[in-house]
Amino acid sequence: MTALVLGSAAGGGVPQWNCRCRICTAARDGRVQPRTQTAVAVTADGAHWLLLNAPPDLRGQILATPQLTPAADVGPRGSPVAAVVLTGAEIDQMAGLLDLREGHRFDLHGTADVLDALAANPMFAVLPADRVPRHTLPAAGRVPGPGGLTIESFPVPGKIPLYREEDTTETTADVTGLIVEAHGRRLAFVPEIAAVTPQVRETLATADVVLLDGTVFTDDELIAAGAGHKTGRRMGHIPIDGPGGALEALDGLPGRRIFIHLNNTNPVLLEDSAERRTVERAGWEVAHDGMEIVP
Repeated sequence: MTALVLGSAAGGGVPQWNCRCRICTAARDGRVQPRTQTAVAVTADGAHWLLLNAPPDLRGQILATPQLTPAADVGPRGSPVAAVVLTGAEIDQMAGLLDLREGHRFDLHGTADVLDALAANPMFAVLPADRVPRHTLPAAGRVPGPGGLTIESFPVPGKIPLYREEDTTETTADVTGLIVEAHGRRLAFVPEIAAVTPQVRETLATADVVLLDGTVFTDDELIAAGAGHKTGRRMGHIPIDGPGGALEALDGLPGRRIFIHLNNTNPVLLEDSAERRTVERAGWEVAHDGMEIVP
C-alpha cells in the first residue's frame, strides 16, 4: 500500500490568498513550502487509487501527481481515480468533486449525513448517480475499496459544517475518521478532530501510520494572530500543544505519526521554529504536499 499526500494544508492553503500573516509572507518569499488543501491518494495495486477527501484544489493536485495521469490505453477519457471517500461535508472536503464531472466513473463513499448534504446542493447533480454511485459509509464499520483496499470508518468528535451553523444552536457533531487497509498494513486519516477519546486512541493505536489533524499549534492561535475569533476546538480541531492537545493525548502512540491539515497560522510550518522542534522531539512529522508514505 502506498499513500501520496496531494495536499496538507487546512482550508485556504498556504499561503492563503488574502493573508499576510508571518507564515503566509514567508511562503510567498520562498521560506515556507506552499501547501494546498488536504487530500490523500491511496493505492494497493498501483492502478486503482482511492482519494481521501476532495478539496477545491483537487484538479491541480491531480495534474501535479504523475501516478494519477490517465493511462495510454484507457481511451479518450479515463483516470486511475477509482473512488473518493469523504470524512465530512465541509467545503474544503468535498468542493473538489466538481472537478471530477467530465464523464469519468468512480465510486463515492460518505456517511448518510454527508451524502444528504451533496444531494441537497443542486450543483453536485453534475455527478449523476448512474456514473458516480453513492455508497453510504457506516458511522463505524468496514466497506471494500478499490484495488484491494478496505475502508474502515469510525466516529471522532468534530463539528457541523460552517454553512450549517445558522440552522441550529448545536455546533458539535461526530465526523468520520478513516483507516485504509491493505496487505495487513493500516493507515489512519483523521483531518478533523476536536478531542481524543479513549475509543479514538484505541483505534489509532492499531494503525501503522497516523495522519492526524494538526490545524493549530495552540488553541487560541488564530485569535492571537489576529486571523480569526474562534479557538481551534470551536472550529472542530484539537490543538497540537497544551493541556488535552494531540501531543499529550497521544503520547506514546505506536507507529509513524504525521500532522496534516495545517493552518496557515501554524508555526510548525516554519522548519526552524521552536514549535517544529517540539513536534519532532515528540516523534511526530509534519506533512507536506507530494509526501509519499509506505505504511
